[in-house]
Amino acid sequence: MRLTKDLVAASATPLVLGILADGDSYGYAILKQVNELSGGEIEWTDGLLYPLLHRLERVGHVESAWETPPGGRRRKYYRITGQGRAELAEQRRQWTTVVETLRGVWEIAPLPRPAWEAGL
Repeated sequence: MRLTKDLVAASATPLVLGILADGDSYGYAILKQVNELSGGEIEWTDGLLYPLLHRLERVGHVESAWETPPGGRRRKYYRITGQGRAELAEQRRQWTTVVETLRGVWEIAPLPRPAWEAGL
C-alpha cells in the first residue's frame, strides 16, 4: 500500500513532533523510526524530512544543535520546544477529530466485500 503524497505531507508535522516529544533525535533516526512505527508503510526520504525540520525550526517548533556523542559521529540533534509541544497537542486534537469522523463514515458505509470473500 502506498500513501498518497497529500496524506504523507499532512501527517509529517505531527509525526516528527511526536517523535521529538519522546526525546531528542537526528535525521536518520527520525527516518528510521517513522518507517518502523508504520510497519514499513511510510518511507520518507531526506528530501521530505530536512525541509520539514528546517521549517519547524524556523517557526520555533523545534531547535537544533550539533553534538558528538562519545565514540560517535557528529550529528545535528533536534529538540521539540514548548511551542512545538503546544502545536503537537493541537495537531493531535485535529487528527483525533478526523479519525473519529472517518470511523463514523465507515460505519455508515462500509467497504463492499471483495468478490472472492462474497463467494462470487
